[in-house]
Amino acid sequence: MEVASGLGLAVADASVLHNSNKLAWRLLPCDVVARVAFAGFENFEAELAIGQRLAEVEGPLASLERRVEPRVYERHGFVVTLWTYYEQVGQEVSPADYAKALERLHAGMAKVDATVPHFSDRVAEAQQLVAILDRTPALEDSDRKLLSSTLRSQRRAIRARSPAEQLVHGEPHAGNLLNTKSGPLFIDLETCCRGPVEFDLAHVPEEVSECYSGADQELLRACRLLVLAMVAAWRWDLGDQLPNGKRAGQELLGALRAGPPWPALDVVMHRPPVP
Repeated sequence: MEVASGLGLAVADASVLHNSNKLAWRLLPCDVVARVAFAGFENFEAELAIGQRLAEVEGPLASLERRVEPRVYERHGFVVTLWTYYEQVGQEVSPADYAKALERLHAGMAKVDATVPHFSDRVAEAQQLVAILDRTPALEDSDRKLLSSTLRSQRRAIRARSPAEQLVHGEPHAGNLLNTKSGPLFIDLETCCRGPVEFDLAHVPEEVSECYSGADQELLRACRLLVLAMVAAWRWDLGDQLPNGKRAGQELLGALRAGPPWPALDVVMHRPPVP
């Protein structure tokens, strides 16, 4: 509120839109979304740069707030970026529309030259997390070995296929998709990386990936297994703040133990708890 008010925006109230490892606030009455993180624990600069470039190619993406300078603001050990607020329509995005939006996003991203991590760098971060007992103290030895071997083998398997690579979203799951009057819009570009589009498809419901044209199905299966292991590793991080994260971590490990066919990420993450 202090940042937005200092920029001349009218701010009298704020409500939480999302509370996880990052915070998203709706500021009123100016109707602006503020993304907030601890300084030094975010990649907001890269997110802003990619957001600006994708706006130039008209990608299906939430816009930066146009009334202020598009930059990262810092106050009291926190960093803040300001984005446009969008009212969402009631119905869910259909699989076909979801897939079309993702295809458009990928088409726009293919035109953007940005310095981002490779997807294998994100895998390496998950491997390091699993390897450090102090950061994942609740992991059983057998589960630690399962995650470590899965991350290692699938990282190699995907690289061995030498897939076409480009800038991708990194986590285009339904939680990062808004259904607006202007159509589906993606949010949260902090996880952007370079890799095959199948890495993105491994984050979406199976019905969506089936509507996406031209996907390599064998590569998608390998990416789906890799993503299950990566997300499982993050859920066991001692500092993870995702609501119900530990339950999700147990479900993800259960899916890995059960073996193929590998379920889509949303199926595992949204399973109802066992009574």
